[in-house]
Amino acid sequence: MAEFTDTLTDKHIAFIERQPLFFTATAAAEGRINLSPKGYADSFRILSPSQVAWLDLGGSGNETHAHLAADGRITLMFCAFDRTAWILRIYGRGRPVLPRDAGWDELAAHFTLLPGTRQIFVIDVTSVQTSCGWGVPLMEWSQERETLQKYHRQADPELWVEKFRTRATSIDGLPTRPTDRYIAGDV
Repeated sequence: MAEFTDTLTDKHIAFIERQPLFFTATAAAEGRINLSPKGYADSFRILSPSQVAWLDLGGSGNETHAHLAADGRITLMFCAFDRTAWILRIYGRGRPVLPRDAGWDELAAHFTLLPGTRQIFVIDVTSVQTSCGWGVPLMEWSQERETLQKYHRQADPELWVEKFRTRATSIDGLPTRPTDRYIAGDV
């Protein structure tokens, strides 16, 4: 049976901290619904029971940014793939924070910046839902993929910024704000 709360509880936080993977879903009034898997270690932070954030690396698109700028609604989902059989959804309003934005330094201090960090998404929690995960398969986590970080470690910072500067729209034609600098990270 589904249970709702207005904020994250200690039990929710402990569950989230054990999960190596989460999913984000966003949409604007028109166009596609975007659903993305996320999962680099230490890329998700609980800032308070009513606010969370995650570190976003440059990739093939920037739909989450475009949707949050247009609409703001977001759902995050964490599933237990072990015997716990639990699903947790965070519903909220989100916004992207880029390296040039006010508040970046304070927010970035919560993370170890990874190569290719593009932005940090901040989510104000409006409600949290938990439900059984009996339909979720049992799976074992093996390891993170190194491909994206390897790509960013080898990238030329100036060419990377120029490439993403030209990507000022999403696949549905919604505006995005490309990052203005390449983050090499501490890795």
